[in-house]
Amino acid sequence: MDIKFWISGIVATVLFYFLSFIVHGLILSSDYMQIMSQTPLFRTEEDAFRHMPFMLLADIIMGFAFAWIYRQGITRGEPWLVQGVRFGVAAALLSSVPHYIIYYVIQPGPAVVVIKQIILQTIAIVIVGIVVAWLNRGEAATVSS
Repeated sequence: MDIKFWISGIVATVLFYFLSFIVHGLILSSDYMQIMSQTPLFRTEEDAFRHMPFMLLADIIMGFAFAWIYRQGITRGEPWLVQGVRFGVAAALLSSVPHYIIYYVIQPGPAVVVIKQIILQTIAIVIVGIVVAWLNRGEAATVSS
């Protein structure tokens, strides 16, 4: 594991944390408040804050796993941007999309919120994919397919 892996993992972790805050803490917060007023589905803000170290742990795991898996599949000769978008879409289809669909099945909540979660989280993951691909762009010329 070289320096690009460690930098990619740290950057992906920070981006996952930051983009999750943008998506869930800012953009979808009013949707979540509306759901909470109807059904006690989420932790209170204070309780969620007490559990924030687990969120950080999850983002660290996700960031380094994301960087590691991306680096395993770099294709020689293919543009880094294409690889980053492709990997981000694949990661979203493997993680966030089914995650929110499953939650929709088992938790009460409006479908429109699930659609917003899927779209926004997919965009966030694709952004992380692009950044990780950019950080590893020189690797595409040296890694064999």
